[in-house]
Amino acid sequence: MEGGKVQMKKVGVIGCGAMGRGMVKNLVQQGYEVHVYDVDKACVSAAAAFGATAAMTVAELGGAVQVVLTSLPTSAILMETLAGEEGVLSTLEPGSFILDMGTTDVDVTRKLYEKALAANVGFLDCPVSGGPQGADQGTLTIMAGGDEAAFAQVLPVLEAIGQEILYIGQSGSGQVVKLCNNMVVAGINVLLSEAFLTGVKAGVPVETIAEVMQKGSGQSKVLSVFGPNLLQGSYDRVIFMLNHMAKDVDLYMQLAKGGGVPSFMGSLVQQLFELAKQQGKGTMDTTAVGQMLEELAKQKIAAH
Repeated sequence: MEGGKVQMKKVGVIGCGAMGRGMVKNLVQQGYEVHVYDVDKACVSAAAAFGATAAMTVAELGGAVQVVLTSLPTSAILMETLAGEEGVLSTLEPGSFILDMGTTDVDVTRKLYEKALAANVGFLDCPVSGGPQGADQGTLTIMAGGDEAAFAQVLPVLEAIGQEILYIGQSGSGQVVKLCNNMVVAGINVLLSEAFLTGVKAGVPVETIAEVMQKGSGQSKVLSVFGPNLLQGSYDRVIFMLNHMAKDVDLYMQLAKGGGVPSFMGSLVQQLFELAKQQGKGTMDTTAVGQMLEELAKQKIAAH
């Protein structure tokens, strides 16, 4: 016992891909007993190499831990994994917690919160920013939505994988902030690509344009993070997969439509990302939307 609370040292991670793998590594390093599950056995093997224990099913994992972290690609998969007939909630003990680290539809998030509540399980939406590098280094920014008392109890677990951990508010609010953030990131990527192409076609090196932007009012973290790919044309160096950004843009548009908010710019960004996907760029970096614009303009952003 510590401070009147039972220490939660048994943690499960479902989804051990680019993001989940880093979370597993840091949890193990922080002394947690970590159990893992993934449909991709290679991902399970990579997680086990850090010292995690593999579970054969999500139900088996749920019965072995006090806290479950999920890092899954779609809202539908998350719902089935947690609330399906043989999902995590079928075996998780009352008083346990589920932390959804992925980017999920807000309505699905709130439904899962209610289902978990009925089982006396805490549910927090905890989408992250920082990408695979942040997951690997334990420096993620985490936006948490749900009951504040539950957040306080799982904070040590979140601190093992993140650096900036922000409690946002009621269930779903973490996802709202994440979707708004990613819509802006997607939009800036499109606008940077277009502006770089315009400047290069007019005879100014892209490195010069970027340097001045970062010293002027056009400065942005998006340029710091994604700029190197645009400047070097290294669209295969995945910082954040285009398919994943397109999914988040779609979720943002659903949210905007549900709230009756006109989304003129959002609609355009959504169409451009959809077109990039149709051109086979989905598994490339988000900046590959710029490659699509290069092809339309018949001009490369990078000099080489």
